[in-house]
Amino acid sequence: MPRPWFTKAIIYEVDPRTFFDSDGDGKGDLAGLTRKLDYIAGLGVNTIWLNPFFESPERDDGYDVADFYTVDPSLGSLGDFVVLLEEARALGLRVVVELVVNHTSDQHPWFRRALEGGDAPTRDYYIWVDEPPVDSPERITFTPEEGDDPSPWTFHEPSGQYYLHRFYPHEPDLDHANQHVQSEMYKVMSTWLALGVDGFRIDAAPYIAEKAAAADDFHDAHHYLRSMRSHIADRRPEAILMAEADVDASKLGDYMGDSGEMNLVLSFLASQTVFLALGRESAAPLERMLEVIPEGTAGSTYANFLRNHDELDLERLSPDDREFVFETFAPDQDMRIFGRGIRRRPAPMLDGDRDRLRMAHSLIFSLPGVPVLRYGDEIGMGDDLSLPDRSSVRTPMQWTSGHNAGFSEAPSDDLYYPVVTEGGFGYEQVNVEDQEADPESQLSWTVRMIHARRQSRPMRSQHWQLVDTGNPAVFGLRYQDEDDVALTFHNLSSQPQAVMGDATEHLERVHPVFGDLEAKVEAGREFELARYGHLWLAARTS
Repeated sequence: MPRPWFTKAIIYEVDPRTFFDSDGDGKGDLAGLTRKLDYIAGLGVNTIWLNPFFESPERDDGYDVADFYTVDPSLGSLGDFVVLLEEARALGLRVVVELVVNHTSDQHPWFRRALEGGDAPTRDYYIWVDEPPVDSPERITFTPEEGDDPSPWTFHEPSGQYYLHRFYPHEPDLDHANQHVQSEMYKVMSTWLALGVDGFRIDAAPYIAEKAAAADDFHDAHHYLRSMRSHIADRRPEAILMAEADVDASKLGDYMGDSGEMNLVLSFLASQTVFLALGRESAAPLERMLEVIPEGTAGSTYANFLRNHDELDLERLSPDDREFVFETFAPDQDMRIFGRGIRRRPAPMLDGDRDRLRMAHSLIFSLPGVPVLRYGDEIGMGDDLSLPDRSSVRTPMQWTSGHNAGFSEAPSDDLYYPVVTEGGFGYEQVNVEDQEADPESQLSWTVRMIHARRQSRPMRSQHWQLVDTGNPAVFGLRYQDEDDVALTFHNLSSQPQAVMGDATEHLERVHPVFGDLEAKVEAGREFELARYGHLWLAARTS
């Protein structure tokens, strides 16, 4: 039986605001993204994860939605979006769009009508209380600066009540226990599916499930998420749901399985564990992670990323491990955010060490599940810590060494975000044009890695096991699909390390397909990996 397409996905996350500006107004747009689809397809990825493009006041980079049915005028029109879908499809690219259903903007017509009072038809679309609960389980996600009130409840003086907002006060939470809210979201999904999207990334999925469970007629926290999956399957069977579910490992299984819930679950645990392993120069954190997370199934698997558009959240690590990762990769306070995360891109976090950066990406691309690549990481883009909060990692794509990094022809002062100019990661040193001409560049290496991943049938399977490498600094995985075997090894140490022969015993036709291709590997014999070395092998069972 053919595997679902999403098990073969290699996902490229992109924000149209910061990718390419087609009209010279200083802000990227859908037409600009369409013009760059050839580049995206040339990477070898097959799926685009498109950050929010709906109409928005943009106080939160589009995550504050004011209308779920329209494209923000500054990004283009609905027609521009349809053209984007058509061009993507012609290049073999699927498009998954962000669906921010936990909340709306306070400028959304639903909320503006809700402010009219208790009799307003959309008042109960949101969550109101006369007094915030003393022992409220709700907590605010984006912790304010020290000294500010961290309450997720904001008082609306005219009505004399408080409304819930898990994020910013200008993003009031929707009440997903309300059947009318659920019906509205089904309509939103149907609309975009009819236009041809291939699925949705569900923002803040745990909050949605928690609120839906408060309904009087059921207490199953995941009933609503399963109904979303059923809704899209009835309209477009191949469409998928990808969940943002930053939860403990013990709860990940609630979002997975073949019973009809999420197709992909973004693995926040993988991201923070990789950096812990990098810092410790030890495979043990990765091995422990894979031992405690639920295994993927035929209908659901993980989406692994090194970094995304938010902070690198370290909340699932122990306090000691979290502090260690902070001290190792974000030693200065301005590199940290919300008391739990890091606001840097991978390349500067790893001090521009090419070998270490490549090994980290190779790790993510070889973990069980499917890989996600954030725009710009394929060239080793840096960050801008002078920008506030998470904006530090949301700077424009660096296309050339010319004006505004080739992102926009607008005056530099008019850019949506400034391009990175400082240090070794400025656009004059790091850009697509230069790296396309260099076969040894980070971009050229990334393309080779993506193609190696696409060609490995065993790595797309859910059949994996840990490999005893005989070395605590080397992490090994084995995948098998019938007689075909893939082995991946990653040296987390800054020194060369040996891999014992037992790791390849009872295999035949063992040959390197990606990474340290000069490594001399024979079945059943010890071999050596270079500092921060990585090696993918193909073999067959004997």
